Amino acid sequence: MSNVDISNPIDLILCDSSPLVLSAMSETFEQDSRFSLVATSSTSEGFLATILRIEVQLCIIDWNIRDLSAEKLINLLRSQSIPPRTIIYGEGSDPDIARQAMGAGAAAFVSRSAPIETLIQTCLDVAAGKMVFPFLDIRDLRNDPINTLSRKEKVIIEALSEGLTNKQLSARLQISANTVKFHISNIFDKLNVKNRAQAIAHYYKSKSTLNE
Repeated sequence: MSNVDISNPIDLILCDSSPLVLSAMSETFEQDSRFSLVATSSTSEGFLATILRIEVQLCIIDWNIRDLSAEKLINLLRSQSIPPRTIIYGEGSDPDIARQAMGAGAAAFVSRSAPIETLIQTCLDVAAGKMVFPFLDIRDLRNDPINTLSRKEKVIIEALSEGLTNKQLSARLQISANTVKFHISNIFDKLNVKNRAQAIAHYYKSKSTLNE
């Protein structure tokens, strides 16, 4: 078991599209003195409205959350200066979901069919700095150059795929144009490409591979 100081409980937010699941998880965490349930939401929009105002240690996100995808939410969270650690709550019958969650940057995956005690223990482990996933063949993740990119570089290449210019990237990320150029140059080197079109093609190919 993970040792957690109950005098300094773990702050977390729950985001699940099922009202019944959300209610059950809320009751469980509220009764556990090791946790401090800050907020709950049944939509990604409601979740984002909260997480952008409040800093928490953990987020539990339904993989099939409405509006934005869980993968998109993880990417948005990772762009924060102090990102929370994310636990994906998804269908355990499909190992690809856990693999995609890991590739997106989640800290853990818990099956919705697992006992609630498993979710609790996973939260404790993640808060202690661990990653928790079922057995996965991660060779493709390791071998894909896209996974050598830094967090900032991944944010930039995703923005490039949206068609943003250097000036727009500079404004969105609040960094100088020269810093944008520096990051883009690093992306080209790591992906072994020569221009934006090739980098974007590699980005989409990588996402397609994860979704196969």
